[in-house]
Amino acid sequence: MRVVLGDAEDLRVSLLEWFECNGRHWIPWKLKANGKLPNSGETLPVYGIWIAEVMLQQTQLRVVLPYWEKWMQTFPSIAILANANEQEVLLHWQGLGYYSRAKRLHIASKVLVALCEGNSDNSGKQFSWPRQVEEWMKLPGIGRSTAGSILSSAFDLPTPLLDGNLKRIFSRLIASPHPPSKDEFRLWSFSCELLDVKSPRKFNQALMDLGATVCTPNNPKCLICPIKSYCLSFAFYDPRDFPTKIVKNSIPSYVIGIGIVINTAGKILIAQRLPDKTMGGMWEFPGGKQEQDEAIEHTIARELREELAIDVQVGKKLIELDHAFSHKKFHFIVHLCQLISGQPQPLASQQLRWVLPNELEKYPFPVANTRMITALHEYLYSSKIATNQ
Repeated sequence: MRVVLGDAEDLRVSLLEWFECNGRHWIPWKLKANGKLPNSGETLPVYGIWIAEVMLQQTQLRVVLPYWEKWMQTFPSIAILANANEQEVLLHWQGLGYYSRAKRLHIASKVLVALCEGNSDNSGKQFSWPRQVEEWMKLPGIGRSTAGSILSSAFDLPTPLLDGNLKRIFSRLIASPHPPSKDEFRLWSFSCELLDVKSPRKFNQALMDLGATVCTPNNPKCLICPIKSYCLSFAFYDPRDFPTKIVKNSIPSYVIGIGIVINTAGKILIAQRLPDKTMGGMWEFPGGKQEQDEAIEHTIARELREELAIDVQVGKKLIELDHAFSHKKFHFIVHLCQLISGQPQPLASQQLRWVLPNELEKYPFPVANTRMITALHEYLYSSKIATNQ
């Protein structure tokens, strides 16, 4: 068994040889405008790489691809993004989750447009993109690894990374007895030592591709791994036991009652979340947490009274669905409601709007709410058919 850093050059060669034949050379933001791979030291368009790297935070590539392509069609330059309104930005992020990423991207675009001058950007304005990790990290939503990935991908600069894939690979290579969150200093040091300064763009991408296709979280394909001979966990342990995991407490679960209020004109009442709340600026159907021993119909009526200052008749159940975050779980129970009395007031939201069912798609909703919208459309369609029969 070799000492990894003592044979770092051999490891780099083995990984890059594997990458030439097995790498994901089709990722669109990693290619030149003509669809070809960049040469060593050649610059790629920074804007598309920056957008992709932020989208890839907490989200897999296969999910990101269609969102990135649509985003680049709608906001093809940083100037256009900076001039867009927040609601349009959130609408194009809808479904990706972690919506604060979109808001930070939007804010960062305004900062860059205001501060940067220099090289020509395809918007016709003048920009000089940051070329230092520290400069990127001053922007909202950009950490050290994201900054490093942008710089190595766009400029082929020797900047180390430590995303989730690399934490897993490095933890297995050195058989770290600590969870990555408790071993960040050593993992960063390892990433810096291992980095191929002659071909940083290829090397960093090779590591990410290895983590995505071979050194996977579950059932890693160790027998075909190009660097298995350098891996301590493969030699002496079970790689599936690495990275070491933190024992987590049970995730709290909540039941949420949701009221879809329909007025006599057939319009739906929606509320915009407060800017300082989770998913601030997004729209939702009003409701809230069920209290102990409370019937869900009472939950909905109470929450709408407290949040909107209205009284409603809670009617037919529309849908039940589960939605989980990393730190909590929700079980939504959605009922159709009829307004009895009161004028809706935004007591717990930025603003309220009455909108027609076919206008709901114009507003950015969290994923769970989009499933409610689908169920609502199905109900209204079936009701229309039944009425016409």
